[in-house]
Amino acid sequence: MSDRGLPEARISKKGFDRLASGHPWIYRADLARPVDLPQGGPVRVVDSRGHFAALAHYSGVSKIALRLLSRHDQPLDRGFWSRRLARAIALREQVLPGADARRVVHGESDLLPGLIADQYRAAVSIQTLTPAMDQLKGLWVELLSEQLGAAAVVERNDGRSRALEGLPVARGMLRGDPPGLVEYHEGEVRLLADPLEGQKTGAFLDQRENHLAAAAYAQGQCLDCFSYHGGFALQLARRATAVLAVEMSAPAAARIAEAAGRNQLSNIAVRETNVFDFLRDEIDRGAAYDTVVLDPPGFAKTKDRLESALRGYKEINLRALQLLRPGGVLITCSCSFHVSFETFEEMLRGAAADARRPVQIVDRRGASRDHPSLLGAPETRYLKCLVARVLE
Repeated sequence: MSDRGLPEARISKKGFDRLASGHPWIYRADLARPVDLPQGGPVRVVDSRGHFAALAHYSGVSKIALRLLSRHDQPLDRGFWSRRLARAIALREQVLPGADARRVVHGESDLLPGLIADQYRAAVSIQTLTPAMDQLKGLWVELLSEQLGAAAVVERNDGRSRALEGLPVARGMLRGDPPGLVEYHEGEVRLLADPLEGQKTGAFLDQRENHLAAAAYAQGQCLDCFSYHGGFALQLARRATAVLAVEMSAPAAARIAEAAGRNQLSNIAVRETNVFDFLRDEIDRGAAYDTVVLDPPGFAKTKDRLESALRGYKEINLRALQLLRPGGVLITCSCSFHVSFETFEEMLRGAAADARRPVQIVDRRGASRDHPSLLGAPETRYLKCLVARVLE
């Protein structure tokens, strides 16, 4: 027990070196000896000689035993958490001023491990993904309400990652009434999110700036695959001749049509079908497009699925390149952390070779700036977006 009353977690040299390199996680195998620590509690991390290294949250279930909170020995009181939240919000106000939908807390990247908070106007949707953050849930409701003026706080703890921490799934209201559909903007486009019932916390806010950037490449006939609620399709439609949005989910497809009407865009058609089948059929019928967007769900949820994921990515990218006219643009994305930028670009190189088409990379993009990555923690740099152009 430390002089601050916190239990101590002693880590091996390997664990200390990992922490010193800038990574915020210590794995269970890097604990120096068997420990009996409170589940989800704060601990004082010390090196093999007993010298202070960091403050962290402990998990007795996950392979990730310790998650960094601070490299300074300080009280982990209400003021500490309030300051951390205020610092996270200040970044969003700087990089996305006036945004009516934004991520205000991005877990480890904000040194708030296990906490995700997305704001949709007066509603905030949160995920508490570790035992420690789950125990602090009530405090986060208070602080988010105070600092953001949130009238409604939604709990979206219904993801599969909770099981890795031994936590039950939960979804519901923590404060206020269900917000229903909330309208928000990406540039001049009006979108709808349902913080309680939609995917993730209501929408995929990490693609915001890529949606906006896509409009600059829109031309002629556009195809948006895995369209979800039409974030790319709606931006493309403001400049393209016509846009076909392909989405397998019936509710999501209906939302695209609704958003097209809300934005007075009459040049968007929606096809409810499987993208893999659709692309093969389009090749067979000799279809051609000027712009294609691929924004699939994560194909590689775990490392052992990487090989099959790369086959899936290559198939859809090959088909997309075959469908593009000379001078056409492909905007292709992956949200799978296990697929690195280098691996993703190598996959695209292989697809281009198989399609026998010369392709140039115009832009390499990541997540929106309200989803920062933590230097030293590659896991926080997960979203990849390549803009490629077919030369002939």
